[in-house]
Amino acid sequence: MRLTLRADGAADLDLVWQRYSVPELWTTWAPQIRRVECSAERLAVGVTGTVFGVIPNIGAGFEVVEYDEEHHRWSWDVVAGPVRMHLDHRSEARIGGGTSTALEVEGPAAAVMTAAVSLVLPLTAGRSPAKKGMSIERKAPKDRASLKVALRRP
Repeated sequence: MRLTLRADGAADLDLVWQRYSVPELWTTWAPQIRRVECSAERLAVGVTGTVFGVIPNIGAGFEVVEYDEEHHRWSWDVVAGPVRMHLDHRSEARIGGGTSTALEVEGPAAAVMTAAVSLVLPLTAGRSPAKKGMSIERKAPKDRASLKVALRRP
């Protein structure tokens, strides 16, 4: 299954890219990530590590398989037990300011939907999803890149 998540926010592209590129910063923008152990301080092709979520001491191994600083895009393969997923992140500056990001997740349906819920649920607490697809508005500080989240299944 393949699913794409999109987010628009007021943070500028350089800040968003810094938050992606430095694994130590992932916990500052991804509430489902509790800690990251990584073979490098900054992402690059071949960097490996383990990302830990909400279940204590259970991690998923990862390897960065694509990293394009110029085009603000990176991809990684994530393995948790027998489950393998491929995640592709893209960011671009928005006209008028801010940044648009997209995350394409590919893997077994149950894993993809679990990942989607863990990404969207913290942003949608107390909100009702739209009937067609999902579009949620959320107020956030200006340095955040998560003001609007749209969840669509291609």
